[in-house]
Amino acid sequence: MSLEGSQKKGKKYINVIPTDEAGFGKMIPIMREYMKNKAENVPKKTLGPFSTDKSVYQTPPASGLRITWVGHSSILIEIDGKRILTDPVWGERASFSKLIGPKRFFAPPIALADLPPLDAIIISHDHYDHFDKDTIKFFAGTTIPFYCSLGVGPYLAEWGIVKNYINEMDWGDAAMIGGDVVLTATPSRHFSGRGVVNRNETLWSSFVIKGPKHNIYFGADSGWSPSFAEIGEAFGPFDLTMLEVGAYGKFWPDIHMGPDHASNAHIALKGKLMMPIHYGTFSLAPHAWYEPVERLEKYAKDKKITLFLPEPGKPTEVNGGYNSEWWKRFR
Repeated sequence: MSLEGSQKKGKKYINVIPTDEAGFGKMIPIMREYMKNKAENVPKKTLGPFSTDKSVYQTPPASGLRITWVGHSSILIEIDGKRILTDPVWGERASFSKLIGPKRFFAPPIALADLPPLDAIIISHDHYDHFDKDTIKFFAGTTIPFYCSLGVGPYLAEWGIVKNYINEMDWGDAAMIGGDVVLTATPSRHFSGRGVVNRNETLWSSFVIKGPKHNIYFGADSGWSPSFAEIGEAFGPFDLTMLEVGAYGKFWPDIHMGPDHASNAHIALKGKLMMPIHYGTFSLAPHAWYEPVERLEKYAKDKKITLFLPEPGKPTEVNGGYNSEWWKRFR
């Protein structure tokens, strides 16, 4: 296995190692687990409101690296003079419908119209909790470059993104953001599809973002994989790894990591600071909404990992370990 391009079987992309994607065969046991589940999947107290002081963006971060976590996997990254937005989801539901499906625990802390000028938008894969049609349509007709996994480009074009600004990337592909930040698409272990019939016909990816001063990793969605060690060897060490810790379950261990494997991935990647993402925003698994981050705190202590845990919406400079403990106010 290597960091070469993706592989296909017929029309469908495949993972670097055999992967159980929790398809139709797992639906009945998964539904049974949900019916018996008594965890606090949705917060009893309303989270937030969180807000972003947009005046902060008028001053570049002194360290050169600042993060605004909008929620889930939506992150405004300011790195070495460039602004990059990942997997923007501003919609109320992570769903094909505005009436049903997982609903946000808190409103986005900053309005789309209040975002500072962007140099790039990254789309890791086409799942609804990472790729929201109405959010993308807000950017229709702009000149912001989009960088997405193979096969995701046609959705962007259909929703109004100018084709010249759509850059589809295979694993191993690199692109320049401005003159000095390099974006590289790297493997993840997941799956794709926005419907029943087109599963895995688009690619899923993670991304290395390397500037002249900082080197960071956006993991998007992934189960545990030997790719982490290979990415760490090829591109590490990383000043910051952004890794999913939520939406794990016993019936889909291959496609989401949970806090234990995510903390192992951070170590394999040769990360210095670990930022958990993909938690505390939507109910996508039968665990309490706060469980992933609280379990991560324990694993981080045991494994001597330094965490970076900003509050939703608060622009936070990355210059060492930080834990806002934001969720504890709502427990």
